[in-house]
Amino acid sequence: MGGKPPEHSCPCSSSLAHPRTLWPTRPAGPACRMVAHNQVAADNAISTAAESRRRPEPSPTSSSSSSPSSSSSSSSSPSSAAPARARPCAPPAAPTPTPAPAPAAAPGDTHFRTFRSQAEYRRITRASALLEACGFYWGPLNVHGAHERLRAEPVGTFLVRDSRQRNCFFALSVKMASGPTSIRVHFQAGRFHLDGSRESFDCLFELLEHYVAAPRRMLGAPLRQRRVRPLQELCRQRIVATVGRENLARIPLNPVLRDYLSSFPFQI
Repeated sequence: MGGKPPEHSCPCSSSLAHPRTLWPTRPAGPACRMVAHNQVAADNAISTAAESRRRPEPSPTSSSSSSPSSSSSSSSSPSSAAPARARPCAPPAAPTPTPAPAPAAAPGDTHFRTFRSQAEYRRITRASALLEACGFYWGPLNVHGAHERLRAEPVGTFLVRDSRQRNCFFALSVKMASGPTSIRVHFQAGRFHLDGSRESFDCLFELLEHYVAAPRRMLGAPLRQRRVRPLQELCRQRIVATVGRENLARIPLNPVLRDYLSSFPFQI
């Protein structure tokens, strides 16, 4: 038990005990190198042949068409390229002709007669401006349309429109007890009067106010295009009716309000 453990013999040690046999080597000669070179060349030849079989042969047209491109590419080289010519600018587009304005209508093209004086022109111009602001001026409404609008209204309802007569500027359409009727408003010697009446007035709205306040009450309420009137118009009408047109300048108001009252100083 106390002795040394038995020694195991290694198989390698027995092999090392015999002398080694070294085989003589010889460097590869030209024959070996030629074989390897020839093998690579053969592989290259095979792959080249296969590639040529897969690639279609170019047609004559494609070869001929490719020649100009090759020549153009060769000619476009920086060394032989000619300087590019500047392309001429296109001429500017001609401006669109503006249509000539229509000639002014001759006096004979309208049914209204011509003005006889500057005073007459100013009087009619002021009447037209007041009509535009009053709300019951219906412009070129014909007689049939005016009567249709007045047919269902109370007696005395009226409106002002353009007259179709050559010697009259305006016409008054009113609902009478017998039905709607229209009366011409003549303008002679700078004054307005109704057809068949001798009473004339400097202003068209003075004529309307006269017939509204007359005992017979030929005219009642005007037929306005806008039924609901603005509050400032109602206030102006009440102030004019209370103070009077001739006393508006005495009211202590700022210029803006005074001008507004003077723009339509009537009770209609």
